[in-house]
Amino acid sequence: MKLRIVAGSMAALMVSACGGAGIVGTASDRPAPQVPVPGGTPLTTAVMGQDANSLFAQFGSPSLDITEGRGRKIQFANGTCVLDAYLYPSQNGRGSPTVTYMDTRQRDGSPIDPSSCVAALRRR
Repeated sequence: MKLRIVAGSMAALMVSACGGAGIVGTASDRPAPQVPVPGGTPLTTAVMGQDANSLFAQFGSPSLDITEGRGRKIQFANGTCVLDAYLYPSQNGRGSPTVTYMDTRQRDGSPIDPSSCVAALRRR
């Protein structure tokens, strides 16, 4: 009698394990939670929103300074990295153009953390 109960219980466990009915997906089946990305670090915010004179004060003379239409690209570079700062006038056209976008890369074109590049350029 005990053998039948044990055998029946084992069979029920095996069937429920195989069926998967009512089982919520495993951890590997669920999407990873969204992780918020910070809006900027203190070093990148030292570039974003700044005008050309502020950039020159921080990094010295630029490697490249190009005006095209209403936009201006100012590039700073050293042996570690290159920073491109793109300045545009405000929507209302008042005040000095400011950095609205920036791009950083290593000298060979590989990616680099923007804060690391800003810090390296400041060390002149």
